[in-house]
Amino acid sequence: MTKVDLKQTHKTLYSASATAITEVTAPQLRYLMIDGAGDPNTAPEYTAAVQALFSLAYALKFAFKKTLDGFDYAVMPLEGLWWVQDPADFSYTERSGWRWTAMILQPDAITAEAVAAQQVAVGKKKDLPALSRVRFETLEEGRALQILHKGPFADEPPTIERLHAEIVARGLRPTGRHHEIYRTDVSKTAPEKLRTIIRQPVAAA
Repeated sequence: MTKVDLKQTHKTLYSASATAITEVTAPQLRYLMIDGAGDPNTAPEYTAAVQALFSLAYALKFAFKKTLDGFDYAVMPLEGLWWVQDPADFSYTERSGWRWTAMILQPDAITAEAVAAQQVAVGKKKDLPALSRVRFETLEEGRALQILHKGPFADEPPTIERLHAEIVARGLRPTGRHHEIYRTDVSKTAPEKLRTIIRQPVAAA
């Protein structure tokens, strides 16, 4: 049986250093995505979105394992795009105005038809209010800088500021949305042991 690990297939995108900021090129990749707004720590909408994403992601994995001879793959970690409607209003502490896209990378074998079929199948088994809002979409970030943050999410600001200072130092400018990849499961990991890749798409200034 062949088991695909997209963290290895796209190794440069899913590994990062906490000491050195690295440049990567993110190609067209396909994700299960769901949009929302509000503080991820307190908004029920965020919890519902994550539950729907993982339920659908695992349903797709097991469905393909049954139908494609010898094909299996590891479900990828949760990722998030984060922004605010007016950048002047951004605050690390006041998160009620945050907007987000929660997402999980999918292998090339997954199709839009398969996603739609499993949304129906999962919806018959589980009460997931956010399930119908999950979409299957391509994202191409292109050139980006990234760094690994170790520790609680609340301690991210200095890491993010360091990343953005490096963008300016390299004669670049931010484009696209702040991107986080959660390499550890927040529900099973102590805050001080969390590992988050922070990525910012860039272009020449």
